[in-house]
Amino acid sequence: MSASPSAARAFGPPIVIAHRGASGYLPEHTLVAKAYAHALGTDFLEQDVVLTRDDVPVVFHDLVLEEVTDVEQRFARRRRDNGHWYVIDFDYAELATLEVRERVEIASGAAAYPGRFQERLPLRIQSLAEELALVRGLNAATGRRTGVYTEVKSPAFHRAAGKDLSPAVIATLAEFGYRGRDDAAWLQCFDAAECARIRVELGSTLKLVQLVGENDWREAATDYDDLRTVAGLKRVAAYADGIGPWIPQIVRWPRAGAPPEFTTLVADAHAAGLAVHPYTFRADQLPEHAPGAAAVHEALFATAGVDGLFTDFCDVTLAYLGRRPWRTP
Repeated sequence: MSASPSAARAFGPPIVIAHRGASGYLPEHTLVAKAYAHALGTDFLEQDVVLTRDDVPVVFHDLVLEEVTDVEQRFARRRRDNGHWYVIDFDYAELATLEVRERVEIASGAAAYPGRFQERLPLRIQSLAEELALVRGLNAATGRRTGVYTEVKSPAFHRAAGKDLSPAVIATLAEFGYRGRDDAAWLQCFDAAECARIRVELGSTLKLVQLVGENDWREAATDYDDLRTVAGLKRVAAYADGIGPWIPQIVRWPRAGAPPEFTTLVADAHAAGLAVHPYTFRADQLPEHAPGAAAVHEALFATAGVDGLFTDFCDVTLAYLGRRPWRTP
């Protein structure tokens, strides 16, 4: 790792992206989590999207259901031989009967984030169209222009099952007025081939972000090590407007009490004309050895010069940026 920070931020004031909604406070991707994030004043609300058996795009992070729903109690016999219940095996009407809860560790049943919301309420999975209607309604009621930041989730998995996710996502976004780069929308995907397809074959002019994982995560058949090189970023810039890297790909704290060490990824991306929106700030799960939330924000915004941040705690990020939670006049 280089100790060199990025060049200055290249794309104006940084944006705050509510990661799966205000998911530090309410169960992820529920409408209440999205409404709370909107009320806090975040700039964009994130939607991960997968398809149901009857081809409805729904807002859900995982391909499988058991970590954040009660599917095991309601549909015990629908488990595949590998032990999982897949979204793609259920019709939307069936998914709507499930209760969404805070994420749990499957092996132990323990809460993944013990300090977060632990009440059980009749929260459910919603379609992408329902969520976009919520955003439209809240924006109309408040006079705000909170945008959407939508991920095409595991398109190769869907294609292997005979489904094409990207056109369904693009069409639904278009129905709600999100059609081009001047609209308050970003589209994102981990799959480099799919990102290029979205831009070239499908002809989308929405702002597009190439998400950047680690090769051993097997998010897609994409070589992320190569993608993060100067040459790789130039290739990304041919189809995308930005990248969404993992925070440790930008900055790490090598040991407790040590200063942060930076890569050149942000500077290299800016040199290629790409915005940089890393993921994910969690006040209750800071990067290893990071001394505190303020230090993480300082490293990312002030030193590295990122252009936005995915955050579970949008109020904390907004406060660091000197932006008070939004209120009506």
